[in-house]
Amino acid sequence: MVAGAFPLAKLLTLGARQLSRPLAARIKAGARASPFFRTYICLPPAQLYHWVEMRTKMRLLGFRGASVKPLNEEAAAELGAELLGEALVFGVGGLCLYLEYLRQAGQGRRREEHLDRALAELREHLEELRRDLEALRGR
Repeated sequence: MVAGAFPLAKLLTLGARQLSRPLAARIKAGARASPFFRTYICLPPAQLYHWVEMRTKMRLLGFRGASVKPLNEEAAAELGAELLGEALVFGVGGLCLYLEYLRQAGQGRRREEHLDRALAELREHLEELRRDLEALRGR
C-alpha cells in the first residue's frame, strides 16, 4: 500500500464529524446548566419550532383558528438544546461536504490544466515536425 494514496482529507473530515457528536452533547449539557444560555439561546428557537410544528399539524388536521400554547420552560430548554446539538452536527456535516466538493473541484481543475498543457506540447511538437518535414522537402 502506498502511503501517498491514503485519503488524508477524508480521514480528517470523518474525524471532525465524529468529534461533533460529543461536542454537541457537551453543548446540550451546558445549555441545560446555564440560565443565560437557556433563556436567550435555547428557548426562542425551541418555542418557534414548537409553534411552527403545531400550526402545521393543526392546519393538516383542519383546525384553522386554534392558538398554540407555548412549551413549559423545562421542555423548551430540552428541545432547544436538542435543536442546537443537531444543528451543530448538521453544520459540521455540511461543512465537510462543502470542503470535499472544493477538494474534488480543485483536483479536477488541476487535471484539466495538466491535460491542456500536454495537448499544447503535442501541438508544438507536431508543428515542429511539420516545419522539419517542409525543410526536408525543400532541399
